[in-house]
Amino acid sequence: MQELMDTAAGYGPLVWNAVKALAVLIVGWIVAGIVSGMVRRRVNATPRIDRTLGNFAASLVKWVLLLVVLIAVLGIFGIQATSLVAILGAATLAIGLALQGTLSDLAAGVMLIVFRPYKVGQYVDIGGTAGTVQNLDLFVTELVTPDNVQIIMPNGQAWGSIITNYSAHDTRRLDLTFGIDYGDDAERAMGIILRIAEADPRVMDDPLPWTRVVGLGESSVDLGVRLWCAADDYWELKFDMLKRVKEAFDAEGVTIPYPHSVEIQKSV
Repeated sequence: MQELMDTAAGYGPLVWNAVKALAVLIVGWIVAGIVSGMVRRRVNATPRIDRTLGNFAASLVKWVLLLVVLIAVLGIFGIQATSLVAILGAATLAIGLALQGTLSDLAAGVMLIVFRPYKVGQYVDIGGTAGTVQNLDLFVTELVTPDNVQIIMPNGQAWGSIITNYSAHDTRRLDLTFGIDYGDDAERAMGIILRIAEADPRVMDDPLPWTRVVGLGESSVDLGVRLWCAADDYWELKFDMLKRVKEAFDAEGVTIPYPHSVEIQKSV
């Protein structure tokens, strides 16, 4: 019994240290979350700073605080900061090899913040994956597709891909093509299109709306249309133009051809 008590007494400090370390970890995790949230709200409340920087700063603060918590936990077990530096130095190579992808994502996250090819709230296409940027932190970029599907993309993959930012500029050019029958008057059809475009207040006067014959297809004369509008009006303007031009063509007798086959009867 005495030997058992001596053994328990020997493990007592270790158990106590483990309890303290667990408490520090829990409290540190909660505090890191609270502080990072305060930083995010504070930065995002500044009109001159966009949400991308706010989220990134909050993520950075959280990971720095968690690193401090880790050092404090190691200190509870008697591992001093100088010893920790020595241990980290010795384990750098192994950690680097094991976490190549994570470190690459971290470096890419820094590059994305520095060069800012996209921001939170913008609609982008990254390597063939399109969506609205919901969040950008140290390691991942979060996208939300138009049908409300969440996509988590590692920053390393995002930085190494072709990025198409549809929201980078305030204006966009809308390109449309309408096919008319070879028997119809192309000049008259182009006049109808321009009349509809010029009547829409969303279509900009500078540059002026543009329409030309852009192709001679197998069954249609193709009329190209170029309109400039605010980026936010792009999709609604496109849908309205397609509908209004179709209705105007029907009302004024302009034929929109479609592929069809003609049966030829041979006389014997």
